[in-house]
Amino acid sequence: MKQITSIQNPYIKSLVLLQEKAKARKQSGTFLIEGKREISIALKGGYEIETLLFLPEICSETEARKLSSNTELIEINKEVFQKLAYRDTTEGILAVAKTKSLQLSDLKLSENPLILVAEAPEKPGNIGALLRTADAANLDAVIIANPKSDLYNPNIVRSSVGCLFTNQIATGTTAEIIAFLKERKINFYCATLQNSTSYHTQDYTTPTALVVGTEATGLTEEWRKEATQNIIIPMQGEIDSMNVSVAAAILIFEAKRQRGF
Repeated sequence: MKQITSIQNPYIKSLVLLQEKAKARKQSGTFLIEGKREISIALKGGYEIETLLFLPEICSETEARKLSSNTELIEINKEVFQKLAYRDTTEGILAVAKTKSLQLSDLKLSENPLILVAEAPEKPGNIGALLRTADAANLDAVIIANPKSDLYNPNIVRSSVGCLFTNQIATGTTAEIIAFLKERKINFYCATLQNSTSYHTQDYTTPTALVVGTEATGLTEEWRKEATQNIIIPMQGEIDSMNVSVAAAILIFEAKRQRGF
C-alpha cells in the first residue's frame, strides 16, 4: 500500500489546491471530503470516491477499507494529515471524490415536486444550513441561482454536515431557472417585501418552488415580476428581515404541513 510522509509530495500539493482553489476543483472535477460520516453519506448519495487517505493513529486500514473496499488507500502521517484536514477535529480520514453535474436538466423530479431556490447566497454557512433544512424536509431539489460560491467549497461541505450529498442540487442563471420552472408548470413563490401577501395564505400542495434571496438585497426584480405570487413572513419586531435559512425553513415546513408531512 502506498504511503506518503511529506507535505512536499506533488500529489499532496495538488490536494491542498483542491481545498484552497475553486479553479483546481473545477479543472480536476474532484474535491476533498473529511470524516467517516460524511464519506459514508457521499457514497450513499452516489458520489464516486477516487482515493482514501488515512492516518493510522486515528483510523485503521481496516476501518478505511470498510468505507469503500475497492478504493485506492494511501497511508499518511500526522504532518500530511494536518496539512490537508480542514476541520480541527476529524476522524483521521479524507476522501478524494468526483464532483457531480449540477445541470438543471439532470434533476429527477417527482410528479408533485417541492423545490427550494436560493438566489446568489454568498455565505457558506447559510448554504450549508439551507441544504440541511432541505434534507430535513426531503425536498425534491435545491437550485442555486447565480451562485457566488463553488458548492464544493470545503466550508460548504463542512457546514452542510453531509447534506451536500443527500440533496439533488442544480445551478443556473435566474432566467434559466425561471424558464425551467415554467416549462414544467411549477408554481414559484418569491419571498420578498415588495407587493407580497402573507406566506400562509397560499396553496403549496401543487408543484411548487419556494424562492429566497440574500438578506442584504433580497430577490432581484426578475424573480419578483415573474412569480406566481410574492410572499412575506409577517414580522412583528423592529427589523424587517431574518436569516435566509430560517426564512426558508418557515416556508418549507408550511408547505410540508399543507402536504400532510
